[in-house]
Amino acid sequence: MPRFEEWHTSGPGIERKIFTPGKTIMSMMVSLKNGAVGKAHSHPHEQLTFVVSGRLQLEMNGEITVAGAGEQFVIPGDAVHEVTALEDTVVVETFTPLRADLLATITDAE
Repeated sequence: MPRFEEWHTSGPGIERKIFTPGKTIMSMMVSLKNGAVGKAHSHPHEQLTFVVSGRLQLEMNGEITVAGAGEQFVIPGDAVHEVTALEDTVVVETFTPLRADLLATITDAE
């Protein structure tokens, strides 16, 4: 059974809580410790990353952008992107369509 609303470690200094998804859209909260890196990756899903607190650096398409509390990044599908927390940071990420790969990380194999 999926374990929505629970915190799960997704990398050094990074924890995430995946919320119950809709039919074609989903979101999760991510907590990053200062200096934590979300390694470069891409996915076909469109993504919005809203910074709740802290500061986050995004590297995408050879450009570096920084966002603080109350700001957001728009990440197109298939764009290679990497983030670095410039201080302890909390973000809410929204994806469409659903990311089956993320949902699979919280589904018990039982």
